Amino acid sequence: MLVRLSISDFAIIRHLEIDFHPGLNILSGETGAGKSIIINAVNLLLGGRATAELIREGAEEARVEGLFQIPESSTLPRVLEDMDVPFGGELLIKRTISRSGKNRVTINGSIATVAMLASIGPRLLAVSGQHASQALLKPENHLLLLDEFGGLEGERESFSQDVRRFKALAEEIARLRGEISLAKERQELARFQAEEIDSARVRLGEDQELEQEKRRLKSAEELFKIAQSSFAVLYDQEDAVLSRISKCLRDLERGAGIDPQLSPAVDTLKRAAAEVEDASYTLREYLDDIGQDPERLEQIEDRLFLLNQLKRKYGPTLEDVIAYRERICGRAEEIERSKILLGEKEKNFEQLRERIASKGNRLSQKRKGIAKRLERAMERELSRLHMRGTVFKIHFQSVPGPERGGQRLNVSPEFIREEGFDQVEFMISPNIGEPLRPLAKIASGGELSRVVLALKSVLASKASVETVVFDEVDSGISGATAEIVGEKLLNLSNRHQILCITHLPQIASKGKAHFLVKKQVEAGRTITTISELNRRQRVMEIARLLGGKEITQRAISRAEEMLSPD
Repeated sequence: MLVRLSISDFAIIRHLEIDFHPGLNILSGETGAGKSIIINAVNLLLGGRATAELIREGAEEARVEGLFQIPESSTLPRVLEDMDVPFGGELLIKRTISRSGKNRVTINGSIATVAMLASIGPRLLAVSGQHASQALLKPENHLLLLDEFGGLEGERESFSQDVRRFKALAEEIARLRGEISLAKERQELARFQAEEIDSARVRLGEDQELEQEKRRLKSAEELFKIAQSSFAVLYDQEDAVLSRISKCLRDLERGAGIDPQLSPAVDTLKRAAAEVEDASYTLREYLDDIGQDPERLEQIEDRLFLLNQLKRKYGPTLEDVIAYRERICGRAEEIERSKILLGEKEKNFEQLRERIASKGNRLSQKRKGIAKRLERAMERELSRLHMRGTVFKIHFQSVPGPERGGQRLNVSPEFIREEGFDQVEFMISPNIGEPLRPLAKIASGGELSRVVLALKSVLASKASVETVVFDEVDSGISGATAEIVGEKLLNLSNRHQILCITHLPQIASKGKAHFLVKKQVEAGRTITTISELNRRQRVMEIARLLGGKEITQRAISRAEEMLSPD
């Protein structure tokens, strides 16, 4: 319940505070006094759109505060707990808008967001005005109202969750199928590439070894000359190094027999002779092996050409070529894993499809039964609102897809809607003998106002919202009909706090509390004020509503008769 509303520097409101009461609260005043401005301010507390244009001229910011009492039965405390908002039975919402375009929102002193307001707002207060009437004309809203009346919100949300999973799974399956198809195309290429690499019998380091052998073969003549000359110097010619070392060694050995101090030199020279002899033997073997071999050189160049081709394709090194071969051979395993995953998802998809079909058919059957109850309830309420003989029907139309016996046989992601298999539209015939027409075809604003009120009354026992605001529910009605509408609002206020803006005395007289909204000029500025009326003031205001600008004694007497005793 909205206990207190405080508005500062909003439109033509400088500052006002209103303490509302349980039951039916009436707001009246001259046209243009600012009654709808108050409703616009309330909408800000519900997460409505705010612009700098709403700020009063000369002020830097506008502020709206609302204090709500929350009953123990409400689900709102759990929502606030999830939002980490402190709660102790009351809810204080404060919203400030500045000319810079920034919004500041607090809930029970905690910093909040407009999105948080939009989430909790519908649980606090519902505004039924011109926008509500326009929303009622849209068929896309009718199914939600039907589900609200039947208490099917939980089943519809469960169905919606399954549909969202169903569509997401369909996208995953399509993606997997595409990946597998593309992988199969690549697999053919991979098979060719693997065979090309395998047939080459690539060995790590082979290219380096072949390059070395190639350089040796291409320089064989020069290498032969170098080795031959070196062998001759060391061993083969008359004054070869080894011969001279041997002669020197014999002389030193004879000298060491005389002086042992020459013995280390003898030992060193013996080692040198052995090293020179080993080098000579190595050179002789090298000379035996080396030779020009054009055929081998051609083989090496062909092999290097093949290896370099593989490196250009899959390299840049032979190690990379071998790693590439291992990688593409692993793609077959990846395809098999993807196929297994696809099979699991397709199985889940079909199970989910069957569950959605079952849930959707069950939900459709419930809706059709509930629709009959809503039709009867609406016709009763409209009859009480002086629309006797009105026929109210709910037209069902299934979304595209095969059916048999009213049951959905197949569920396709492209057709299924989160709301279910049904599309409904409220149809009405206000006058006996006239055909049923969509609500949007109703010509009379008074009839539409009463349909809105009737629907609010029917949904009242189902709705969890504590406060309902009616803005100009009296549009297009008068006389006895207005009296009936007033009674209906009074009955509705037994279950909800009602804030009603009206111009009709028949409705204003039913209120438990009456507030007068006035526009006046102070210090050269127009401002809106609001005040709660006592009984005498209420009599005068209702008399004004009865008689217009000139309040007669007769209007005063009639106003006193209309007012219920305090």
